[in-house]
Amino acid sequence: TEPEPVSESAEDGSMYADLSKGMPSVFEASDGWTNGSMFNVFWHAENVTFEDGKMQLIIDNDPKPRQGIPYSGGEFRSKDFYGYGLYEVSMKAIKNDGVVSSFFTYTGPSDNNPWDEIDVEILGKDTTQVQFNYFTDGKGGHEYMYELGFDASEDFHVYGFDWQEDSITWYVDGEAVHTAEKRLPVTPGKIMMNAWCGTGVDGWLNAFDDSDLPLLAEYEWVRFTPAE
Repeated sequence: TEPEPVSESAEDGSMYADLSKGMPSVFEASDGWTNGSMFNVFWHAENVTFEDGKMQLIIDNDPKPRQGIPYSGGEFRSKDFYGYGLYEVSMKAIKNDGVVSSFFTYTGPSDNNPWDEIDVEILGKDTTQVQFNYFTDGKGGHEYMYELGFDASEDFHVYGFDWQEDSITWYVDGEAVHTAEKRLPVTPGKIMMNAWCGTGVDGWLNAFDDSDLPLLAEYEWVRFTPAE
């Protein structure tokens, strides 16, 4: 028999999801819509799979393209909202021009909230770097590119950020590598991961190369530890 998915949401507000055990109860796959704009994918639940002890977020051709969007993508999001604390994920990114593999918090108008977001984004055009960013009430422009010293597409590494009232500090494999302290987000958001290809943003991502589909970003676990 298949083991029960391990997914713990403790009384103290902490959360740990072991993605090697299948779909955790505190998360869900986005299904049946597109973000539009620079996102050249429709989200489909079948683009979130659990195989070989890992979760895969898949970019592929869309078998039934709509609205002129030819590709499908995978997005995974928590059902609950989380505030100040430490967010961590073990992931392996996609190496391919035109794509993003991500870990982030988000809330916005669809939740009747301001657009607040904190990002860890690995651009497939250069997987030896990671981009950090955040949005406060829809205002971004805080991009910071960090040289990893390794290729994020070759193995799993732990990425995270500690969101406090007066700072956001990003971590790579447990080492603090960047801190922001101005105009910080304040609204609890959902924990999210996605893999997508872009359109109209070649200057940022390079033109999408679709010669090697499907493309898979992989994730082992995700954890939230609330601020004390």
